[in-house]
Amino acid sequence: MKQNNKRLIFFCCALLSGLISSRLCALESDSEQPITIDSNTATYDDATATSTYTGNVISVQGSIRVNSDKLVVYFVNGDAEKLVFTGNKAKFKQTPSEGAEDITGEALTGVYYPKKNLLILMDEATVWQGNATYSSKLIEYDIETSLVKAGEKSSDAKRVHVILKPKSKAAK
Repeated sequence: MKQNNKRLIFFCCALLSGLISSRLCALESDSEQPITIDSNTATYDDATATSTYTGNVISVQGSIRVNSDKLVVYFVNGDAEKLVFTGNKAKFKQTPSEGAEDITGEALTGVYYPKKNLLILMDEATVWQGNATYSSKLIEYDIETSLVKAGEKSSDAKRVHVILKPKSKAAK
């Protein structure tokens, strides 16, 4: 009887650790996941190797989710090389790691390079990460490392606005 209990406990632990590690891998390997797209309309132009999706576009790759009015996908040798999101503030969300707060953002235009794990937000761009808010005309977000870069070095006119909110007393 004790041997059966040990086997049951071992089996449950193995199953639980498998579920947890598969969830972690899904977050760390977002770029290896397929991109799924839902929209009201879709067209593909073989001559330009582009597909265009319009109307309540929802694209998902692993833990990355983007909602936009329009999405244009540019293909090179059959692979999605660049995705351009536009609309009345295209919005994205990603869970960077298990238990971490989601990183969210929005902009009028977003350009996603799946092979580079790079999302560039342009025009009225804002990213929220924990208690911090980053706003700028240009924000680059490295999806693999969760690194946010805002602003342009070449111009003092394009400033970055950051708000760091203190944690609530209840959260401390």
